[in-house]
Parts: sequence; C-alpha cells; structure tokens
Amino acid sequence: MSVSEKKKAMQRKEADATVYMNFMKSHRCYDAIPTSCKLVIFDTKLQVTTAFFALVANGLRAAPLWDSKLQRFVGMLTITDFINILHCYYKSPLVQMCELESHKIETWRGDSFRNVYIQCSNHSLISISPEASLFDAIYFLLKYKIHRLPVIDPESGNVLHILTHKRILKFLHIFGKKVPKPAFIRRQIRELGIGTFRNIATVQQTASLYEALSIFVDRRVSALPVVDERGKVVALYSRFDVINLAAQKSYNNLDMTMREVVRRRSCFVEGVIKCYPEESLETIIDRIVKAEVHRLVLVDRADVVRGIISLSDLLQAMVLTPAGIDALLP
Repeated sequence: MSVSEKKKAMQRKEADATVYMNFMKSHRCYDAIPTSCKLVIFDTKLQVTTAFFALVANGLRAAPLWDSKLQRFVGMLTITDFINILHCYYKSPLVQMCELESHKIETWRGDSFRNVYIQCSNHSLISISPEASLFDAIYFLLKYKIHRLPVIDPESGNVLHILTHKRILKFLHIFGKKVPKPAFIRRQIRELGIGTFRNIATVQQTASLYEALSIFVDRRVSALPVVDERGKVVALYSRFDVINLAAQKSYNNLDMTMREVVRRRSCFVEGVIKCYPEESLETIIDRIVKAEVHRLVLVDRADVVRGIISLSDLLQAMVLTPAGIDALLP
C-alpha cells in the first residue's frame, strides 16, 4: 500500500470513528425532548417523605426543586438523596428514623443540617439550554457524574424536560440509523474494552440491605448485582429499588438480607439483563435500548459476574472518546 493509500485509509478510519460524535454535535437538546412527557416539580417546603412517595407514585427517579423564596430552581431531588438519608440516619445515635417523616426538603438540604448528617456531593443545579448540542449534554452528564440533566429555557426559566443517558442513547438508536454505521460497532465488546471489568461492585444475597446502601454510598454505583456464594448473579438491585422503602415504610428494617429484599419487591423490577464478552457492540446497544435498562451485567457462560456495561460507558466510547475526551476519569 502506497503512502497516499495509507493516508486515505487512515482518514476513512478517523471519519468512521467520529460518526456518532458528529451526529450528536449536529442535534440540539430540544430535538431529544418527546412531544408528550411527565414532569414533576417539588417545592422545597414539601416534606421529604411526601416527595419520595410522589416519586414512587409517578415512577420517577428525580424531580427539580423550586425555592419559592428565591423564585428559582435550586437543585434536584434524587434517589441518591434518599439513600444518603437512610444510610446516615439508620445507625445515628442522635436521630431516630421516624424523624425522617417530619423534615422538609429545605431543612435537610441546608448547610447546617448537611454538615451534621449527610456528607453528600454538590447540590447546585446543573442544567443545559434547549439549544445546546446533545454532545454537550452527554459531556455534562458524564463529567458531573449525574443521571438527570434539566433542560431549562433561558428566557422563561422553565424546566422543559429532564434529559437522561437512556433518552439520549434511544434518540441515537432511532435517528442515528440515517448515518452510516461505523465499523467498530460490529466488534466484540471484549475487544473494545467498554465497561467496568475490575473491582466490580456486587453484594452477596446473604448481606444486609444496610450493607448494600453502604456500597451505593461508598462506591457511587447505580446498581448492584446480587450474587450467590459462587459469584453467580441471581438478581440486580438498583438505586431505584431503594425508593420503594419509602412507599412500603420499611426503612426501619435495613437489617433484612438481600435475598429477602429481592423477594419482597412487588413493583416494577428492572431485572438482570445480561450480555457476553463475545457479543458485538451493536448487539449490546440493541439489547439495552429495547429492554429500557440502565446497564447490562457482563457474565460468563456460568452466569458469574465479569463486568458491568452502563449507558455512561456506551456514550463515552461512542461519542466522547472520538473527540479525545474521557469524562469518566476521576
């Protein structure tokens, strides 16, 4: 192959790798907003438990917070907040769990309360304009390690939608068919190295629910494969499952085993959607989009957990890596 032919081949390869990156840069956040969707907003004066009940009732994972005094949005109420509260309250000698039901959102989100009981991350609201590109939205989601990105109209100050990894990937899956498929999408997932394969966060089915919450807090993961003594995955327990403790008012018993916790689940359960190292990236994307889940558990043929492939991993590899950006780095 001549020098010119090698140069052209390299250019084709580079163009091939940037297909999805360019697609996201050419579409706005407004383009990914559905014509009809549900949006719930909480006032910071609302009681904490009432707010979490409302999340459960509406099948939501988060909601923007409105401060009526400041007349602006000040943050997001998420399931992570609920987990942090439970984890800090449950074994606190200073506070009884029943006090959780009397606190308002503005009370425990205040600096003095947070310094005493919860050591959580920055609660300032990270948002994006509807005219910003979906590439920017992905960058924000991954850089700030958030799962919900409010799209706010800069003129009215209204929240138009809450963008998520799942919504963006689905948009790409549907409308990205108009662009040529890059060659790397047909490669095996183990060759591409997409996902987490070391120090995987799991929880034994004999462990307590409190231990699972501790892993959520310490490792900052969004779901835990529940495994047996052989490391075989038997269930998946996600942050969203934790919110049901509010609906069932069972947050006073965090000592129950994960086996019992999984057995008691009566609402929608995401389930364990698995994948295998030899499957292609295209197959992985199709499966995760059609199942409408947030991650796949990578297993071997004995169903032993070998890795986790999340929506963040996919968006990083398909969109940000071709741009020379690694937003998943600490």
